[in-house]
Amino acid sequence: MRGTRQAPRQGLYSRASLAARRWSGRSQVVLVAVLVLCAALLVVGILEQPEWFPPSAFLLLIVVAVFLLRLRQLAVLGAVVMACTWGLWVWGAPTLIPGVLVVVTIAVIASIAFARGRERLGLQGAPGDLMLVDLRDRLAAHGRVPPLPAGWRVDSEIRSAHADGFSGDFMVAGTRSGGATLEIVLVDVSGKGLDAGVRSLQLSGAFGGLLGALPRDEFLGAANQYLLDQAWDEGFATAIHVAFDLPSGDFWVCSAGHPPAVQLHAGSGRLDLLDTIGSPALGVIPDFRCAARAGRLEHGDVLMLYTDGVVEVRGGDLDQGIDRLMGVADRVLSPGRGSAAAVLAGVHAADDDDRAVVLVRRA
Repeated sequence: MRGTRQAPRQGLYSRASLAARRWSGRSQVVLVAVLVLCAALLVVGILEQPEWFPPSAFLLLIVVAVFLLRLRQLAVLGAVVMACTWGLWVWGAPTLIPGVLVVVTIAVIASIAFARGRERLGLQGAPGDLMLVDLRDRLAAHGRVPPLPAGWRVDSEIRSAHADGFSGDFMVAGTRSGGATLEIVLVDVSGKGLDAGVRSLQLSGAFGGLLGALPRDEFLGAANQYLLDQAWDEGFATAIHVAFDLPSGDFWVCSAGHPPAVQLHAGSGRLDLLDTIGSPALGVIPDFRCAARAGRLEHGDVLMLYTDGVVEVRGGDLDQGIDRLMGVADRVLSPGRGSAAAVLAGVHAADDDDRAVVLVRRA
């Protein structure tokens, strides 16, 4: 099952992130002093050895500073670099042409604007990059499926828009009743990229706590209230919630504005659309109600969950995309060997949206 190999790496990144954060926090003054000294030496080199020290080397200092310094320290270094370049221009350094002066000035302004954006997200200097990795791994860990009885398997594939590091689609899974019940929630958060990924991380933690604490028929209502309480500007999400009784194969499914699940019947090869459309998305209205469907996974059957990024078609409606997905599922899954990745590959969905496919199999 996907995600089971993430735990050692997650711990490694967490330790590296903590160490880098401590090191960077204690050394900002030292780093600024070193980089300011480098700028001063560069000024001397440009005046004394212009053939070895071009003024464009100031860009290298700015690039290094973006990775190492926080906003305030970066602004200090930017001011020093600007003072050095404009001072050389006034001094009449022969190698400082107007084009280089303009490029260095733009680079300083752009680097400070970039650092301000990262600071707004709580990402400062090199530790911010490690923190992003840590957040991404924590999001993957929330979707890790617990060990299941023999004959049951869950396969998932989640891909972000434009191969970004963060996705607005995520899965939460858990068991209850001593491992006899498996619950899976597939969520599609509004938006894409880092902003959606941060909301996904917050929701996955909250939904993971709700999943084991509430009866199945109360979960989506509680999740809806949680989103309303956040008061996000772009704060809605679609979700589909499935609960399986593992000994019998009986399942219960309910959705909130999410595309319907698909069941493949191994005996007949028939594909059924479990239509639970009718409930609003989470975080839209306070009076949330959903109509559940019940079914059973017989031996060899597959239940497929997915997000709208898999079935949306440019210039077409959602039904056309679902028909295309069912055709792919019939071709890929009928032999009993197909994977979630194979379904995504067969659909050829555009990469401008987050996409997720989850397959629950009963052997």
